[in-house]
Amino acid sequence: MRRYVSKIIACPLPFTKSNFFLVNCEVESYCASRESNSQGLVRSYLNGSLAKTYATSCATLSEDPSKDSPVSDMLIDSFGRLHTYLRISLTERCNLRCHYCMPAEGVELTPSPQLLSPNEIVRLANLFVSSGVEKIRLTGGEPTIRKDIEDICLQLSNLKGLKTLAITTNGITLAKKLPKLRECGLTSVNISLDTLVPAKFEFITRRKGHERVMDSINAAVDLGYNPVKVNCVVMRGFNEDEICDFVELTREKPINVRFIEFMPFDGNVWNVKKLVPYSEMLDTVVRQNSLQA
Repeated sequence: MRRYVSKIIACPLPFTKSNFFLVNCEVESYCASRESNSQGLVRSYLNGSLAKTYATSCATLSEDPSKDSPVSDMLIDSFGRLHTYLRISLTERCNLRCHYCMPAEGVELTPSPQLLSPNEIVRLANLFVSSGVEKIRLTGGEPTIRKDIEDICLQLSNLKGLKTLAITTNGITLAKKLPKLRECGLTSVNISLDTLVPAKFEFITRRKGHERVMDSINAAVDLGYNPVKVNCVVMRGFNEDEICDFVELTREKPINVRFIEFMPFDGNVWNVKKLVPYSEMLDTVVRQNSLQA
């Protein structure tokens, strides 16, 4: 599913604010259904039968485009924007069932033979990197579910010209896999966490695992990832009262908390009453810091 969001980022205190508009959401507990269903089109592209316009639709805007580097016209859209940031969905499977992402019963999965193989993923990535892409993010579903993720990371990290290999994960199984993933070239980690309260975590995800996510955040810090990015979808009546608690995570550790507006997309039963605008989130943090000053 594709979501369009605004976000503010809580960097190590003092608080720093930034607002972005994304082509794809930064929280991927379940973004994979449409992405994975499009992999047949990607395979057609690998076979040379798909127009370059589809390839550019797979990339999002680079956060820091290198305008001096020669890039393919494939990475420049009709608005003249340079795209050097590619997101690859490794699987549509997920080990959580977050209310805003996926029905409790899950969804119909794409047959495995229709998903990209490791060789196809690497070949596709190489086409983009050789054309000017500098950053690749691995997403899902939950990308760490994929059994060959270490091998995929190793091959991608060896692509000449790739500067950043990132992952967005729910953190349930990350702690035990992260040391090997780091050895295989993973350079950046985003971990999704919407609450610091275990009971609320179990409610929103319909699963247990809050402690494991916290272990993954700490493991990433211990392994030297700087910053460790934590993605938090803020929903009124659920976790807006935890905003300042999340900011406190950044006080002593190299953690950036990225507060994401709860926005509508197909099937997430969106309600405008649950929306907390980013301006309100920022006001909450500024007010709290003023009281502590």
